[in-house]
Order: sequence, then structure tokens, then C-alpha cells
Amino acid sequence: MGTAKTGGVRLSVLEGHLLLAGDIGGTKTVLAVISQAAGIRAPLAEATFPSARYPNLEALVREFLSGVGLAVDRACFGVAGPVIEGHATITNLPWSIDEPHLSACLGLGAVTLLNDLTAVSHAVPALGPAELHTLNAGSPSPRGALAVIAPGTGLGESFLTWEGLGYRPHPSEGGHASFAPIGSEQLALAQYLAARFGHISAERVCSGMGIPNIYAFHRDCGQVAEPEWLARELAAAADPTPIIVSAALDEHVPCELCTATMNTFVAILGAEAGNLALKVMATGGVYLGGGIPIRILPFLMNGRFMEAFRSKGRLSAVLDRCPVYVILNPKAALLGAAQHGLESLLS
Repeated sequence: MGTAKTGGVRLSVLEGHLLLAGDIGGTKTVLAVISQAAGIRAPLAEATFPSARYPNLEALVREFLSGVGLAVDRACFGVAGPVIEGHATITNLPWSIDEPHLSACLGLGAVTLLNDLTAVSHAVPALGPAELHTLNAGSPSPRGALAVIAPGTGLGESFLTWEGLGYRPHPSEGGHASFAPIGSEQLALAQYLAARFGHISAERVCSGMGIPNIYAFHRDCGQVAEPEWLARELAAAADPTPIIVSAALDEHVPCELCTATMNTFVAILGAEAGNLALKVMATGGVYLGGGIPIRILPFLMNGRFMEAFRSKGRLSAVLDRCPVYVILNPKAALLGAAQHGLESLLS
């Protein structure tokens, strides 16, 4: 069960319409009640829930709203999966979400579904310097396209284009496009995983679910031995990814096998970010979102990411000029859903 945070809400703040905003992920769901008066950065109530404990989004939302005691008019959700004609299936969760169905079940005037990376994209233009870590300053083109790539439970991708008065986000399922291995190690990794999965998407090697796949490859290659203590911890863990990342980041005795895993992961992420930048000509910048980049900043800063990002042959100079940022605000998707929802209320 999630824990809602409320408090000190003045009656004047509650005047006008209230919006329910949500970031619906395969691992967790974050919900917030937003008012027009207070804005997207001052939610009247907010809570985080473990998604898998609920049979559907309706049950989760009902629990949240009954706990906060606020009557919302509309809802806008960023969801971890493709949204087609108002319908979404969560990629890493057995939920099917439909706008009219949700609206009827919850008694709301309207429900809007956005791909979660589209939601992050709505937040990107509003992010301040304190919410970003610069990996490459570059030379951004004014009003140039922006790219967003976010390794979390899965791998999300999206982009924004300038539409005269502001940036317009566009959805993408680029994370499910085929993995493009570079060099002998990654070719061997692709062959190793093809025997298990058949098609190898970028997400298979460039996400929270991808890190254990890379780890298994390095372990089974036998070049670096797996410590017994680590094998025990991984065998007992529901999610091995945090253990692998923590062992690689250990300041005193970093695990060699986990370090090799993260170095491969970062190189793959850099190359995929560079691919996305070229495909949408993101001369305005590339933004790394999701939960993983914040956690692995030391690895992103060791040079491997930018080396792989820039390594595009004749177009390497184009990517050298492309700014690259890590989004430090973990609630960017929630902010973006709230921003889009408020814009819909005002339109």
C-alpha cells in the first residue's frame, strides 16, 4: 500500500479544477493531485505504490483517492507502454488501460493516457539547471530537436520538435528496436542472448532487465569469477539489478564482475543514445531519464558513455556538438503528465 502525503492545504488553493496525475511504471506507480492554483510542483497529495500488488490501475487509484479525500475532475497518466487510440498495455505489467473505461469506472470527466517517455518529454523544457547533470556541454542549436532516452525497468525513448510556440513531444517505441552490437564483446553478447530470447531488442541489454542479462553473459564467459557471496545474494533476490549496481559502485572493494557488467551497459547505452540522436537530429540536446542514470552517474562520467555516443564514423562531429544531460529529478514523468493534464484543462 502506498503512503499519501498531504497537509496544510488552504481552501483557496482548492478552488478550481483538480487533476489526478500519474506515472505508471512496471515497478512502481506515483500518483498526485494537482491544482491549477498551486501548479505542478506543489501537489496537494502524493503517494507511491508497488504496481504489481494491484490487479489493475482502477483499484490503485481508488485506494489513493479514498485516502486523500480530494475530488478530482480529470486524470492524466504517463504509462510504461505504447498508447494507441486511448488504449495502453503496460509492457512489464499485466495491466490493460483504456481511457473511456477508466473515466467511467472512476467517475471522471476525462482521462488521458501518455506514453511515459512522452510524459517525461512534456517536462523536459521546464527542467532547470539544478535538475540536470551535464555529460557533454556541446553547442546546442536553438529550437533544435530534443531526444529523451530512459533506462528504467525497460527502455523508453521519445523526442521533441519545435512547433512555433513551444516543443511538441512525440512517442516512440525505439527501445524495442533491434540491438546493434559494436565490437567482438557485444557481438558475443548478442549471440549469447539470441539463444535465450530470439530477437534481441535494445531493451534486453539497456535497461533494468538488461543488466542481469549482461551480468550472466560475463559470468558464463568465465573471464571473471563470480564471488560466492554475490552468487548467494543474487539467488535470493527478487530483483538482481540493484545488487549488481551496488557491488560495482562499492567504493572500497568494487566487484570486478559487476564492474565489467556496468562498463558494457554504459557503452551500449551511449551507442543507443547516439543512434537516437542521429535518427531525430537532436541538435538541441539528449536527455537521459529513468531511474538508472541517476544511480550510475560515476559510470556515466568515466568516459565510456560519451566515447560510444560520439563513435558514429563520419557523423561523430555532429554528435560531439550535441549536449547530453542526465535528468536528476526522479519525478520528471509525473511532472510531465501533470503539465499536459493542466494544459488540457485550460484548453
